[in-house]
Amino acid sequence: MSAARFFVRGKVQGVWFRASTREQARALGLRGYAHNLDDGRVEVLAVGDAAAIASLAGWLEHGPPNARVGGVERLDADAGEAGGGFEIG
Repeated sequence: MSAARFFVRGKVQGVWFRASTREQARALGLRGYAHNLDDGRVEVLAVGDAAAIASLAGWLEHGPPNARVGGVERLDADAGEAGGGFEIG
């Protein structure tokens, strides 16, 4: 089981980024969350198969059609931080 935390910057709030991330993560069988941060970034926690996390990481580089991703930072995370599904908040 792998876990990663991503911080996505750019035009990523108000463009369905979190909901689209949830769809992608669920399709990949990942648990975790996507949350808006006060500084305009989106924080994503992904827990599951390393290959699935890598696929999500690639998707985060572009996001949904209306997003304009300026960069993605990836950090190691603790798998215990995720609940049973993939949530947005």
